[in-house]
Amino acid sequence: MVTRPRILVVDDEVRLAEALRQGLERHGYDVSVAHEGNAAITKARAGGFDLILLDVMIPELSGYRVLESMRREGIDTPVMMLTAKDGEYDEADAFDLGADDYVTKPFSTVVLLARIASILRRRPEAAPVVNVGNLKLEPRRHRCWVGEQEISLTAREYAVLAYLCIRVDEPVSKHELLEQIWEDPEMDPNVVEVCVMQLRRKVGAEWIQTIRNVGYRFVDPGPAGA
Repeated sequence: MVTRPRILVVDDEVRLAEALRQGLERHGYDVSVAHEGNAAITKARAGGFDLILLDVMIPELSGYRVLESMRREGIDTPVMMLTAKDGEYDEADAFDLGADDYVTKPFSTVVLLARIASILRRRPEAAPVVNVGNLKLEPRRHRCWVGEQEISLTAREYAVLAYLCIRVDEPVSKHELLEQIWEDPEMDPNVVEVCVMQLRRKVGAEWIQTIRNVGYRFVDPGPAGA
């Protein structure tokens, strides 16, 4: 039996949420819907979703506050922000809070489906366990440890870390990361910088070196990295 990917759509525009649900279900997804922030967090806590489509302008809690709350609780389900809003936050802020992608309304169904497929392809379910020094990645279960401490990472952070680990001690350019992880080499390199900054906060800055005018290098810092 083939299990259909599960998507949670969070949007207070009932007609739009229903249209998204029907469209995604026609393309083989299993879809649940929430119309406000607290309901979204409750459903996300229950788990089982492969992706959350999260509108920025929703009642009770904004999409940004919902995302921030989920990441703080260790809910690492990939999140795609949906927004027509310009103002307090922008795309870099969304990634800084833990978003995995960001789509501006109005968007075409073709573009949305392509972006969804891109995120779902990044799930490293069958990859082997990766060990670099006392850092361990278990891609099948999307888990990361530094020593005995488990680290909660977003899907994007995990993908970047796993890619750098595979290329340990080798320089990796921002362009390469945009091409391989974001699948958009024309995207603003700032999104890579934000992601790496978050990784340094979580796993330790000593693991990721900056190579001026090139990009980054992942290294084993030895016992000091524990």
